[in-house]
Amino acid sequence: MSKQENKGFDPSVINNYKKRIEASGRSFLYDDSDEQSEEYAHFYFTGNYEGSEVIYDAVMYTLRLQHESELFEIAEHRAAQHFPDYKKINYDEDENGNLEALDDREEEIGLFMAEVIMELEEEDQVKVKEHVDMDIHVDFGIALDIGLHVDEITPGIIEKFIRDFNNDSLQLDSTLYSFQTKAEETS
Repeated sequence: MSKQENKGFDPSVINNYKKRIEASGRSFLYDDSDEQSEEYAHFYFTGNYEGSEVIYDAVMYTLRLQHESELFEIAEHRAAQHFPDYKKINYDEDENGNLEALDDREEEIGLFMAEVIMELEEEDQVKVKEHVDMDIHVDFGIALDIGLHVDEITPGIIEKFIRDFNNDSLQLDSTLYSFQTKAEETS
């Protein structure tokens, strides 16, 4: 896709985003169609790329979240190899919003996946590090995939990232990290 076809390079679209960003009082706009969390944010900001102004479409997440996602992906892959009839487990809710019980096969697959995850964690098999991956071959602007070693993704963390990214002063930590699954706190 050429810059002419990509609306994220269109000056009128960029000006519209700049006005909306300014009105928000921040240097970015959250993507309202995506669910934000303490460990994940999807947002837009403006910057330059190869001398052209552009809108960056960014997702930012904690390394802990990335680590958990990679563990789950490996566990899913191994479950698919181990169980010929494997299908993704769908957690359905009843009319009260409670999770419905899994059938015996789904429960067996879930337990297998949990064992794989625990084994991977015990052996520190999955390690992640800070990164910014850029994809210029998208339909809108430039996509950024950002993993940071922070406890949560706050507006302040996003603001600092944008400032450092746009000033070309971003320093990423190249240390490889591994995490243990947080036990769900019950009270």
